[in-house]
Amino acid sequence: MTELLKYEAPGDATDEPTLHVVFQVDGADYVLPSGTVLQMESFTGATPVPGAPSFVAGIVQIRGRVVPVVDLRARFGHPTGVLGLDNRVIVGQHGDRVVGLLVDSAREVVRISASQLKPPPPILDYHATGFIKAVAQLGPRLVMLVDFAKVIGEEHVDVVA
Repeated sequence: MTELLKYEAPGDATDEPTLHVVFQVDGADYVLPSGTVLQMESFTGATPVPGAPSFVAGIVQIRGRVVPVVDLRARFGHPTGVLGLDNRVIVGQHGDRVVGLLVDSAREVVRISASQLKPPPPILDYHATGFIKAVAQLGPRLVMLVDFAKVIGEEHVDVVA
């Protein structure tokens, strides 16, 4: 039996919208809660780390801190893209871990209420290996809420039996 991730939407009973950072990977729109994001930086390259998983672009120094960078194209199983001026590193934090996510572009912040976030369809959840927590429709486009902990390799995931 396939186990489904349980998504608990942010916000309180009043369904107050919360800020989310929008970014693109291979033409699709994704979001992270702004509370997870520490900062965004231009990407000028990373120092490769021998023995690191293939989805780790390397390490970078950001404001005096050495930060590992996960290439979301590689992590999501997409082909490698051409790096350019639009590429960004979104630096996020999960517990004590600080990790950068290499994305194609990131230039927008939106408000999303808990009621807008819906569980991903089971086939998406199964094939995306739990990287997507929820999906929201914002006007004519769909955005996918990324499970930051899962993407950076944290294995703790709330599962509904």
